[in-house]
Amino acid sequence: MSDLVLDPATAGAAPAPRAPQDDMVFHVREHHPENGTLLGFWIYLMSDCLLFAVLFIAYAVLGRNFAGGPSGAELFDLPLVAVNTAFLLLSSITYGFAMLSSQRAKLGSTLLWLGVTGLFGLAFLGLELYEFAHLIHQGAGPQRSAFLTSFFALVGTHGLHVTVGIVWLVTLLFQLNRHGLTEANQRRLMCLSMFWHFLDVIWIGVFTFVYLMGVLP
Repeated sequence: MSDLVLDPATAGAAPAPRAPQDDMVFHVREHHPENGTLLGFWIYLMSDCLLFAVLFIAYAVLGRNFAGGPSGAELFDLPLVAVNTAFLLLSSITYGFAMLSSQRAKLGSTLLWLGVTGLFGLAFLGLELYEFAHLIHQGAGPQRSAFLTSFFALVGTHGLHVTVGIVWLVTLLFQLNRHGLTEANQRRLMCLSMFWHFLDVIWIGVFTFVYLMGVLP
């Protein structure tokens, strides 16, 4: 063990003053990479595209395997589905109005159009749940045939995404009401916009490929 040796000449002296740089305080600013969030969200959407591609392929393979049960022509209520499609497309338009209002820094108008978008989304989910309940009541549940299994998987996954979108929208409404149209909230609005329009595009594919083609003989 080494011994500490004190110089008698400096033992009682005051400590030497520190250099000016010893008192420097460094402040670290948070840096958010420009468009980093949007790029990451685009990557997520591409992964979601793969998920729906798999579901569409599964429906294409299994969609004619009725196992002696009812077909789409016997089950699908096209007028009801058309109304549901209109709800979702209108919600995409109202979300566009919300984005225009946010770019003009009109918080109240942004909140209003987002609220209308959420109502259209809820109406879409309500009709979809009604359709599912009606099919199951008729004995056409997902376990009835491979056709119905693939149908419920594809349409149900889309409905689950719409549910997540509505929860996200409600959360964003609270954030906007509390913090206003900050830069962070503008990014969140843009990400939700991409997600919502993506679901519209997927639904157009579902409506065409599943419902319209499903009623063909």
